[in-house]
Amino acid sequence: MTSKADTVLIKSLEEVLDLERVALVQGDLDRLSSMAPEKEKLIRAINDLQVMESEALIRVQQKAERNQALLNSAAEGIRAVANRMAELRRVRQELSTYGADGRRSEFTVRNTAKLEKRA
Repeated sequence: MTSKADTVLIKSLEEVLDLERVALVQGDLDRLSSMAPEKEKLIRAINDLQVMESEALIRVQQKAERNQALLNSAAEGIRAVANRMAELRRVRQELSTYGADGRRSEFTVRNTAKLEKRA
């Protein structure tokens, strides 16, 4: 049986998880990082409870799993963008061609000369 204080802790964590989901869906990474300390504090407090199983804890677990899936997707998206940006930088810095023999040749592209305008 959960006490009143336990119920308040669980409800608080549920609210934080709901807010975290909204931030994830909106892509608001700054808000996510500001929520992390409160979320961690609530999770530590709930871990110390003597309650082994309740509907509220099951609901919190489901929300945490849902948010974890969203976090994983966001991390994949960020990695994909970082990889794409690195590839674009590489393309701007070198030219790759294939010869008749099928071998790849890479040529470094010089930075374009800057045109100076004088009065």
